Amino acid sequence: MEFEDLEPKNKIVKPKDLSGWGIGELKDYIARLEAEIARARAAIDAKDKHRNAAASFFKS
Repeated sequence: MEFEDLEPKNKIVKPKDLSGWGIGELKDYIARLEAEIARARAAIDAKDKHRNAAASFFKS
């Protein structure tokens, strides 16, 4: 068993202090967050399609 196995999978991330960031840095940060959100949504869609395909296979 590895030490990492004992750690929680979803660690709570402390919010970043944005007070010292410039406008450009904040816009770049938002763009990176939006890209990560899009990646997460794509993963959810893929998992939903997989689940629906499995459900439809076992219904027949």
